[in-house]
Amino acid sequence: MSTENTGKQTALVVGAKGVIGSKLIEHLLTLPEWDVIGLSRRGGEDRADGRLRHIAVDLLDAGDTRAKLAPLEHVTHIFYTAYQHRATWSELVAPNLAMLENTVETVEAAAPGLRHISLMQGYKVYGGHLGPFKTPARETDAQFMPPEFMFDQQRYLEQQQAQSGQRWSWSAIRPAVVGGAALGNPMNLALAIAVYASISKALGLPLRFPGKPGAYDKLVEMTDAGLLAKATVWAAANEGCANQAFNIGNGDIFRWSEMWPKIARWFDMEVGPPLPLALADVMSDKAPLWESIARAHGLAAHSYDTLSSWGFADFVFSWDYDMFGDVSKARRFGFHEYVESERMFYRLFEEFRRNKVIP
Repeated sequence: MSTENTGKQTALVVGAKGVIGSKLIEHLLTLPEWDVIGLSRRGGEDRADGRLRHIAVDLLDAGDTRAKLAPLEHVTHIFYTAYQHRATWSELVAPNLAMLENTVETVEAAAPGLRHISLMQGYKVYGGHLGPFKTPARETDAQFMPPEFMFDQQRYLEQQQAQSGQRWSWSAIRPAVVGGAALGNPMNLALAIAVYASISKALGLPLRFPGKPGAYDKLVEMTDAGLLAKATVWAAANEGCANQAFNIGNGDIFRWSEMWPKIARWFDMEVGPPLPLALADVMSDKAPLWESIARAHGLAAHSYDTLSSWGFADFVFSWDYDMFGDVSKARRFGFHEYVESERMFYRLFEEFRRNKVIP
């Protein structure tokens, strides 16, 4: 397996403010051969040394995308991590496919040195969001009845690559639930647990697992955002990984029945018996309480809404079936790093506390 090594490379990270995209940028900037351009709706602060600049863009607007991205002639790699949420699975297809199309077609026309497009997927590819599915999920598993926007996105890349004359390659990266520290993201499970635990503690309550009864004892897998960043760049930079999909997980699996008491101990709390709670409902009136907690502990000025991922937490805690994949393909291709999921949670909680996100 050979690794590309052609001097300076420019990464276009689409979805730069998310849990995945922000960690990917952080990792790329530790590698001297990379310059980075981050795309998001909000934009961001550029680095003084010129290695990172941000562009605010509405990728659903083809005109805005062309205006903002057409000058990016030096892009060599697209790392696509953007996501638009909609109420139903069928409604997800059009916006998420349109954003990818607008990005790829604009950059492909502007950047003659484009070499690789990395597409971030997930276990929705296997139907993990729909109900019990075959585990461990493997990259070769058959697709299911659409709609599923990840199918459309990968099919689009395959067709676009063929039209380009195989000028660039692609990879599809499939993480489990991602553990990261970025704020303002609707899919941050670790942050939801941390805020839920902090509020429970302030109310003098034990830490109860709030999911479905059957979910407490099922096998679950997670993917550390830092590990995911390393794997994503690894797949993009290795020619032997071209045009392949890879499951990326921490390398271990666990049950909430084992992990939950450990999380409670970290917060110096007792564990209560599991009780099904719709967090999106029961936590919806807790903003005033959180504001008083923030004042009492001198927390950073983040709005309660920014810290809330209750709908996603409800979704994850509803999985009363096993949720894990086979990650051996990445190892066979040469990626051997791993993260212990228990330590990942502790590290993320410590980061939230250090940054005064939680008390």
